[in-house]
Amino acid sequence: MFLFSKLVWVFGQPLSLAFFLTVLGFLALAFRLGKSALLLSGLGAAVLFATLYTTAGNYLLQGLENRFPKPAQDPDSLQCMIVLGGAFENEVNTARHGIEFNAAADRFIETLRLAQKFPQSRILISGGDGSISGHYEGDAAASARFFPLFGVARERLVEETTSRTTFENATNTKDLLATNGLSNCLLITSGYHMPRSVGIFRKLGIDVVPWPTDFRTDGEVHLGLDFTQPSLNAQNTATAVREWFGLVGYYLAGRTSELYPK
Repeated sequence: MFLFSKLVWVFGQPLSLAFFLTVLGFLALAFRLGKSALLLSGLGAAVLFATLYTTAGNYLLQGLENRFPKPAQDPDSLQCMIVLGGAFENEVNTARHGIEFNAAADRFIETLRLAQKFPQSRILISGGDGSISGHYEGDAAASARFFPLFGVARERLVEETTSRTTFENATNTKDLLATNGLSNCLLITSGYHMPRSVGIFRKLGIDVVPWPTDFRTDGEVHLGLDFTQPSLNAQNTATAVREWFGLVGYYLAGRTSELYPK
């Protein structure tokens, strides 16, 4: 399932889809299938245009982010937090032995803020090596270096180092919560990733309080054209489409409580 999901994404992400449709169009043209060539090439161009020059991807991303709004204020007390991996540049960190973040760094910045405000709380970091090769350290390993730099003792950390997917995040976390006597933790992950994450945790009977962070949209996106930031549009479109792939795939596999949790 893990390898299959990786391969599906290689071919199914918007820019790849546009490329393969164009290639199929040229092949159809080579076999003198004029109408098919025109259709395939046109579809490829349409996918590419929508990805680069419209707000479609940002609009989809915004919908995911709005499913679980962030609470207006911090909790009165806090026993534990679960932060899902995906925020560290694991290949770079493995090679350079540093602490390099990617665009999802807010997951750990928010966790650090809460950890400093609630010094009695425990932090469960769920994140192994999600690469196909399996040769890199995961977010849990990098976290063991990151948090102590800011006064958060390593003894407060519960490190889950083997998960490669969101489903494995939840299943492995369930055992660690029971072992450490923790319950009703905050679940900290990116806003767009929260619906799928909550759906999986609910399916497994794990009570969590959604605490989204790492928002990529301002919440006021409307469908339309946008020629100002094609690279960012492509990135956000890919993020939104990938998350919807996950939502649908996990629902069909019976791994989440509902198709679009809220």
